Amino acid sequence: MKMSCRPPENFKHFVMKTVFLTLFALLLLCDVMANTINIADRGAKGDGKTDNTAIIQQAINECQQGTVLIPQGNYLTGPLVLKSDIRLYLEYGATLTGIPDMKKYPRPAKGGTPSLLHAADAANITICGEGTIDGQGDHPSFQLGDDSKTGAIRPMLLHMERCRHITVKDVHIRNAAYWVQKYEGCDDVTLHALKIYSHGNYNNDGIDISGSSNVLISDCYIDTDDDALCFKSEVNASCENITVSNCVLRSNCNALKFGTGSFSGFKNIAVSNIAIHKASEENRRHWKKNMPWMGITTDTTVIAGIALEVVDGGSMDQVIISGVAMKDVQTPVFIRLGDRNRGNTISSLKNVIISNIIAQSASQLTSSITGIPGYYVENVSISHVIITTPGGAANSNKPVPENIAAYPENRMFGTTLPAAAFYLRHVKNISFEDIRVNTLQPDARPAFVLDDVSGFENNRCWVNGTTATVSILKN
Repeated sequence: MKMSCRPPENFKHFVMKTVFLTLFALLLLCDVMANTINIADRGAKGDGKTDNTAIIQQAINECQQGTVLIPQGNYLTGPLVLKSDIRLYLEYGATLTGIPDMKKYPRPAKGGTPSLLHAADAANITICGEGTIDGQGDHPSFQLGDDSKTGAIRPMLLHMERCRHITVKDVHIRNAAYWVQKYEGCDDVTLHALKIYSHGNYNNDGIDISGSSNVLISDCYIDTDDDALCFKSEVNASCENITVSNCVLRSNCNALKFGTGSFSGFKNIAVSNIAIHKASEENRRHWKKNMPWMGITTDTTVIAGIALEVVDGGSMDQVIISGVAMKDVQTPVFIRLGDRNRGNTISSLKNVIISNIIAQSASQLTSSITGIPGYYVENVSISHVIITTPGGAANSNKPVPENIAAYPENRMFGTTLPAAAFYLRHVKNISFEDIRVNTLQPDARPAFVLDDVSGFENNRCWVNGTTATVSILKN
């Protein structure tokens, strides 16, 4: 039988397709390489001494729809302005280091805060790679005190204003002189797998989302001196349509915070699968030493694991928080509707669901949910919660001050609260289900204290294995 040496038609098609795809891939690679500017090729020196600001900024200006590559090395730079349609890629072993000189960071002409990396009214910006952005915030030139009371404005590391389609992923961000990063009035923001570490200065918030919408935050590790993850609405826009998942939050202040700035508000925000711990450094707070009256049992603590605050006339609506494990927190949950007289209207706070929480408290200052006279926190559901507290508090009939205009913080009502689990005041329609509180020492306070509360429901709530007590001060 005669065998044919001709390849089958399907094999020829396979070879032709493979060749075509290979050529196409090579063309794409050439196109990508053609649109990549390596700052070292432009003369940047990664010696940690040379000022590379002009070279890097020129690369950014030239590289439209391309990549500015930061190769291995330590590249010193002053403020940089990011443009639309650009990708800033930091190789593993690359560090973009801010020059530690306040003169390099003049205040913007229209006011505001300077920053190392800044973009305004831009779109399609990506910052990625396994390199590091270091603000040198611990340098003596940046040590100006809390909130720059000397008048000088310390720079943020990264500030995006009114930008669209922003992605920041994989990079290490560390050592800010002020806030680590702020996204203000932005739309479509993705923050993924960021490693954030900042303990060199005051006001070291990890991530601040201000008046932005359609935001996805996932798989981030945040370890900061100030609030770890903070939502604000200081511009004429709410924080809306935001998802946070699979993050570790470590802080010497509040771990997950909504506020303090709350002029517009917060809507449609879901937070899930979060681990909260004390910060790995404690350089300036020293809560246990400075506030002995709080009964703090651990040297380093988080102020509040979950802090929901609207105090400037804005609204909070449809916030869901689930799957949170927290340890070494002074107060597990702090919810506050207040009035700092900064807005034209009184704030509103409603439709909040908190579930599946495990908390280890390190103080006697327990959770609270409070409004103000005539303005109520409404429609709150809290379920499937286990809280372990130090206990050891005496029963107290001491009046709790209203402090309507005070700065919202867990200690705003004084040295203690009259409840062992939750203190509620000016609240309508709130339900607790499957709440278990364990006190390490006997606690004489009732589990729940209600003051001007209507529509209260509790089902399967226990303290140390016995049915939780409820004290009603006023209905």
